[in-house]
Order: sequence, then C-alpha cells, then structure tokens
Amino acid sequence: MAKLNSDELAELLDILEGFKGRHTELITVMVPAGYDANAAQKQLEAEISTAKNIKSTGTRKNVTEALEKIIRYLKALNRTPENGLVLYCGNVSQVEGQDDMQLWDIEPPLPLKIRMYRCDKDFVTQPLREMLEVDEVFGLLVMDRKDATIGMLEGKRIEMIQKMSSGVPSKVRAGGQSSQRFHRITEGLTKEFYKRIADEMKKIFYDNPKLKGILIGGPIPTKDEFIDGEYLPTKLRELVIARSDLGYADEHGLKLLVESAQDVLSSQGIIKEKKILEKFFNVLGSNPKMAAYREPDVRKALEYGAVELLLLSKAIDKNLSKELRQLANNISAHFEIVSTETPEGEQFFNLSGIGAILRFSIN
Repeated sequence: MAKLNSDELAELLDILEGFKGRHTELITVMVPAGYDANAAQKQLEAEISTAKNIKSTGTRKNVTEALEKIIRYLKALNRTPENGLVLYCGNVSQVEGQDDMQLWDIEPPLPLKIRMYRCDKDFVTQPLREMLEVDEVFGLLVMDRKDATIGMLEGKRIEMIQKMSSGVPSKVRAGGQSSQRFHRITEGLTKEFYKRIADEMKKIFYDNPKLKGILIGGPIPTKDEFIDGEYLPTKLRELVIARSDLGYADEHGLKLLVESAQDVLSSQGIIKEKKILEKFFNVLGSNPKMAAYREPDVRKALEYGAVELLLLSKAIDKNLSKELRQLANNISAHFEIVSTETPEGEQFFNLSGIGAILRFSIN
C-alpha cells in the first residue's frame, strides 16, 4: 500500500465519489490507527451472515463478494498501518448485469480516529476530505484553578488530549492566621498547577511543525495569570492568538473556546492568503520576468520546470485547476488555492485566476 500525497488522494476521492451503487452495496471500512486489523476482519465475517438476509439476489451477491474481498485483504495484512486504514470495495460497473468488483486501500494522511463499517449507495469519503483540509493545527486550553483540559483543533475536528486537576480546595476556611496560611497554601498549589499545565502543553505542542496558534479560555483572572505569568515557554506564549472568557474547563469548554474564536481562526487563513498574494503581486510588479499570470505563460513555465509556486483561484474551472496542479506535481512545485473572499483574492481572479512565481526566467 503506497501512501498518497494530498493531490493523489484528492483525485482518488473524486473518482470514488463518482460511483453510485444501484442499491446499498458499496462498502466502506475504516480501521483506526492502533486498532487490530484481525478484530476488524472478525467483525466483517459476522457481517457476511447478515448479508445473507438481503432479499435482492444481485445486491446480496455484490455485498457478499465485496465483504469476502475485504476479508481476504485483511488476512494478508501483517499489521494496521501507522495512520490506520480505509478500504472501499464494491461492484462499480455502470453497465447493468456486468460485474466490476474493485477494492481500494488507503492509509490516511493523518491518524484515523473513527471505526466504521458502512454499506450504502455511496462510499463514505468525508473523513478523508476533512484530513485534506488540515495543513495546520491549533492548540486548545480551557482552565480554571481546579481543572484544565488540553485539546487540539485539526480542520473542523476537536480532539481532547489531556485532562488535569489541581487539588486546590474550592472553599477558603475562615479565621485569622490559619486563613492566611490556608490562602498561601492554595496560592502555592495554584502556581504548581499552572506549571504542570505548561509542562503538558510543551510536551504536546512544542515540536509540532503544523502548530499555527494556541487558544486559551477560562475565567478572569485565571487564564490571564497563566498567560501573563510566563509559565509557557516563549515559543508557545508567542503563539497564543486568542484568550476567551469561559466558565468551563472540560471537554465542552473546548467546543465553546473554538466557537468564541471563529473570527480569529478565519482571519489566520485570510492573513496567510494575503501574504502569498502580496508576494506574487510584488514579484510581478518589481521583477515581471520572475512571475507569470496568463494561462499560456504559466503552462509554458510549468513545462519548462520553472515554477516555484503555482497559484490558482478557487473560482477557475476545476478541470483546468486539476490539470495545472498535476503539471506542478510533475516538477515538484508548490501550489496554493486562493479564495475570492479577500480584496487580494478577488483582484487575483480578475487578473486571470492563474499565476506563478518562477525559479528562473524563461523569457
């Protein structure tokens, strides 16, 4: 099983989404990262017994054959791939009465979290589609003085990673000197808790190359004490892009944190897009021989292997976009898809919607 790059996977998903079963006979199997493939195999063997109850002879035959094909594949598999496994199998013939039983095996680009067996008229591709959207992640932390929950936002998926408790008592005892001593103890426990949170954040996020930013939520002044108290390493503290006033320090708090920071999160993508387009327009204006923006010129530069970065507007023809991306892949050029939701993106689309920054001049 070869790992597919993002473009190859996107192209395969386009093909898979084009297949429509006549009945519920297209099978999707998702085996999560770390899950035993033998256990998945046994589950599918049990599904064969269920398939025997299908009334339609043709559907029963197609489902049974697809299941048997998947089971044979799993039996030959030594172990589940590192990121998990997705299998698609079914009769994809578009001609009535003809058989074309195909199986596709895919190792996801990111660790697969869900386990699935689905027999339907369509293959289930959405989990892989969402992974293709993830080229950056955001760290999440919701906290108060008693509890903290650390999570991660990957695309649209929120993952809870770590829950922590401080042991700080919630009620302060009354009475003179003992009350003051009790306050000092609780303050000491709180600071120790902040340090433990920071250590966990460092373990989880410090070396993650995809980390784009960190969101922190909690009541006033707890979250501010934590951030401004410099408990986090400088590298992570500089990545804190939002702090939100929240009353939850659990998994529900992670969801509220993401909801409260939607404007900040969307602006991150806009900022990235603006910087890319600003660079393109600057090169085009200051050194036009090192940029191209008309389709024939961009295509020529791709064919010469001269493209460093290919820019394509989301609004251009999909088939043209796919063709140019393939040419970029052939010469190991980077590419970016830009929206029309910013003034720069709209300007780029009005220019041609196709552009390139070059490695060398071809004029």
